[in-house]
Amino acid sequence: MQCLAEVQKHCCGSVRNCFVFYRNMVARGIGLTRAISTLPYLCSRIKQTDNEIVQMFRLSKPYDEPPNWPRKQTQSQNKGSTRTLDERFIRILKIFKWGPDAEKALEVLMMKVDHRLVREVLKIDVDINVKIQFFKWAGKRRNFQHDSSTYMALIRCLDEAGLVGEMWKTIQDMARNSFLIDPAILSEIMKIMGRAKMVNKALSIFYKVKGRKCMPTASTYNSTILMLMQEGQYEKVHELYNEMCNEGNCFPDTITYSALITAFGKLGRVDSAIRLFDEMRENNLHPNAKIYTTLMGIYFKLGEVEKALGLVQEMKRKGCAATVYTYTELIKGLGKARRVEEAYSIFLDMLKGGCKPDVVLINNVINLLGRAGRLADAIKLFEDMESLHCTPNVVTYNTIIKSLFECKAPATQASSWFERMKANGVAPSSFTYSILIDGFCKTNRVEKALLLLEEMDEEGFPPCPAAYCSLINALGKAKRYEAANELFQELRENCGSSSARVYAVMIKHFGKCGRLTEAVDLFNEMKQNGCNPDVYAYNALMSGMVRAGMIDEACLLLRTMAENSCDPDLNSHNIILNGLARTGGPQRAMEMFIKMKNSKMKPDAVSYNTILGCLSRAGMLEEAAKLMKEMQSEGYKYDLITYSSILEAVGKVDEVHAHMTL
Repeated sequence: MQCLAEVQKHCCGSVRNCFVFYRNMVARGIGLTRAISTLPYLCSRIKQTDNEIVQMFRLSKPYDEPPNWPRKQTQSQNKGSTRTLDERFIRILKIFKWGPDAEKALEVLMMKVDHRLVREVLKIDVDINVKIQFFKWAGKRRNFQHDSSTYMALIRCLDEAGLVGEMWKTIQDMARNSFLIDPAILSEIMKIMGRAKMVNKALSIFYKVKGRKCMPTASTYNSTILMLMQEGQYEKVHELYNEMCNEGNCFPDTITYSALITAFGKLGRVDSAIRLFDEMRENNLHPNAKIYTTLMGIYFKLGEVEKALGLVQEMKRKGCAATVYTYTELIKGLGKARRVEEAYSIFLDMLKGGCKPDVVLINNVINLLGRAGRLADAIKLFEDMESLHCTPNVVTYNTIIKSLFECKAPATQASSWFERMKANGVAPSSFTYSILIDGFCKTNRVEKALLLLEEMDEEGFPPCPAAYCSLINALGKAKRYEAANELFQELRENCGSSSARVYAVMIKHFGKCGRLTEAVDLFNEMKQNGCNPDVYAYNALMSGMVRAGMIDEACLLLRTMAENSCDPDLNSHNIILNGLARTGGPQRAMEMFIKMKNSKMKPDAVSYNTILGCLSRAGMLEEAAKLMKEMQSEGYKYDLITYSSILEAVGKVDEVHAHMTL
């Protein structure tokens, strides 16, 4: 028993260790070694071979069987034997990893190194480094060469393990033997490399293999196109499509057209997307629901609602069932077109038709109902989500809270939903806090908004420019300019800079409180920090200049906007128009007003009221009366301030006439 224990102790390392241990036993003798070592049966027992040591790793047979009984070998029994050998080798491989011991065991077990064996070893649940070492060892064997199946087996293992560098080396090695890569394998390589974000390297392999007369199929092109789509390389998608068409024997299929139509939609080349859709139908290819949905979204963005709805009818005629994604695009598009009742009706019909909604669709429906002021319907849909087997997420709660503020519901309701959200295990996002802070600021609950900003910081959220913007604006409106400036400085210190919108808000309030120099300094600071001023920043500074009576400087800034690739909006023109009307007299104001009417920037109600006020203050009542008629014909109404100024001017004229009569 003592000998047996010592054998087990020393034989747990490797086959070679076992062999050395037995040899040492013979040399030093155990017990009566000298007395018995000459006995023939003991001599033969001690001289064990490596093959006998390996027997320790043999699995027990499912049943006892006399060793010398003849039996007929069947195909299934051969398979069982092979499987048993594989299991023995797996056991050895897991104990000894890959090295001389496992290699010796492989030889002892007389397992032939062929492609099947390599593939099977690569399927074993062992460390990836063991697989790499075995693969390289097998490749150096005489009379063996890896084929596409063994290369791909290793590449899949490396992909799963996330060893991108080793995978790239293996693919390169495989590509050197281009005969190993056929179109189907090339397609899989493109998919694997796409997942690994190795787009440029994947393209180099694609063109290298293609250059060696491996003609890509539609499936190969599709895999490459979809890889480019995932990385947003839409222009390259178009190039690849042109190459595909020029092949002469490789034609786009439904997958190709789907990817291309999506790519052109992302690039804003809607005409090309629509042309491809028509080309697809001309080639007798049937668009699928994804293609219809993509094109529907394009039509909605163009404002061509009826064409989008026409696609829905075409889907019904062609028997192409709408998916939940189709309904989402349809309802979202109708919501933007303010056809809320129609969108909601389609949603209800969808439910009756048995199409199960997902949380994204329900979020869109809640959003359009909230924007339309149908708060009760939005909340009812939220409560129905459980019966629809949809779990509300952070976006759902954000949408409800935003709808509450938009519908002028009591701020306490928004707070209640915020607490409900947390109680149900849904973690608020930075956007949740931004919605609440903005809502509380607009309802004059600035102190509550400031507390939420502190809570946001305590929860570990990074400074949110949108939240700061709402607070700075609210403090500015309350004429708490120093507090607003402190928050602005805090944001700059924490983020290193501010967004263009935050700069614009701060510039606006500096201008309002007469601190124009500081407003100009902030505007210049924006440009120095690489934050290009947007139209809001320009408008804020121009407004401050007009308030300070610097109308010529404001006019110069308006011209500078266009030179700096920032298109002035209607508000930009109205700011200057207001300045001219107050300080430049009616002539300059009328000149700009007429210029606006002759341009794409048509005057609005604000523009008309500004000019009417200017004319009435100048006593030009006849011109004012004509403009009032024009204003009414354009569908605009004059506001109370303008009307009061007109009445005041008329009163002054009457006083003059009365005085002259006396």
